[in-house]
Amino acid sequence: MGDEHVKEALENYTTAPFDARFPNTNQTKNCWQNYYDYHRCLKLKGEDFESCNWFKKVYKSMCPFAWVENWDDQRESGTWPSKI
Repeated sequence: MGDEHVKEALENYTTAPFDARFPNTNQTKNCWQNYYDYHRCLKLKGEDFESCNWFKKVYKSMCPFAWVENWDDQRESGTWPSKI
C-alpha cells in the first residue's frame, strides 16, 4: 500500500453512520456487507450511479485496508466467495 493510498484514505475519512441491521459491537459483518453492496451496486447500476458511493464510503471507514485488498484480489481472481 503506497503513501498516496494512505493519504487519500485519511483525507476522505469519515465514520460510518449507525446501521440498525448490525446493532452489535462487532462490525465485521457490517464491513463485509457494505463492501459487497458497493460492488453489487456498481454491477447493477454502473459506475456513474452516485448512490453506490455511499456503500464505498461506509466500507472504507469501517474495513481494515488488508481485508479490502484481500477481497479485491479475490474478486479479480474469481475466488470471491459470493455472487456479485
